[in-house]
Amino acid sequence: MIKALFTSDLHGVADNYDFLFEKIQQELPEAVFIGGDLVGKSNFSAGLDVNDFLKKYLTDNLQLLKNDLKDKYPKIFVILGNDDPLSLVDEMENLTERGLINYVQQKKYLFRNFQIVGYSFVPPTPFLNKDWEKYDVSRFTDVGAVSPEEGYRSKPVNTTHLRFYTIKHDLKELFSGEDLSHTICLFHSPPYHTDLDRADLVGKSIDHVPLDIHVGSIAIKDFILLKAPYITLHGHIHESTRLTGKWRQKIGKTNSFQAASEHGECRIILLDLDDPSHAKLLSK
Repeated sequence: MIKALFTSDLHGVADNYDFLFEKIQQELPEAVFIGGDLVGKSNFSAGLDVNDFLKKYLTDNLQLLKNDLKDKYPKIFVILGNDDPLSLVDEMENLTERGLINYVQQKKYLFRNFQIVGYSFVPPTPFLNKDWEKYDVSRFTDVGAVSPEEGYRSKPVNTTHLRFYTIKHDLKELFSGEDLSHTICLFHSPPYHTDLDRADLVGKSIDHVPLDIHVGSIAIKDFILLKAPYITLHGHIHESTRLTGKWRQKIGKTNSFQAASEHGECRIILLDLDDPSHAKLLSK
């Protein structure tokens, strides 16, 4: 048995992180996966801005946890999400060098007999922070969404990459020719038109055009069906689990999980990486 915990979209809320740290101490997992939106909107928590939350709360508490657990401190695999500024990457790398996390954005990490790979980008959203947004399979922006070529970025991006390097392109480059039967993919976006990407948009429209209630990535869905990774982990759509009652789905041969937290509810999935079919949802 290889025990693991997965959560996402904690959004800088100290109570969410306290719940995660509590479960780490109780369950003593070998691995912990955090699927993005670590600190986005943390200015609403205890009056701290993003950098203060990261440095004054998260870093200190991870170090305390490591000091307490010693050799039982888990491998913590982390990506950022669309609400996290790109400018935080340097701090993620710093935390990796200190041995507190493993920042796995578009990187491959060998853990036990598994390959861990992370991917933060999401298809265009209605929001204006565009650091972690890309076109999905083509230069298409859905009704109600704002193009990745507009909005705000904390760092400049290559214009050619912005216009033509889609999520589909990235996944093809990242996984070309690989057997993914022992690969765990940590995505921020869920796959499109599944139980894991339902938004609260039923009956809503813009200029009389109905909005799609599924807002995940077509490229990620196609990738899962084509490449059949062992496990995929997702967040981003906070209300999906509440709306569908589903936090897991078998997509082809792949076990896929949704663990985005919503409002005051923190969701953590307890997994046995050797047998993900018996996963459990822990929620606060």
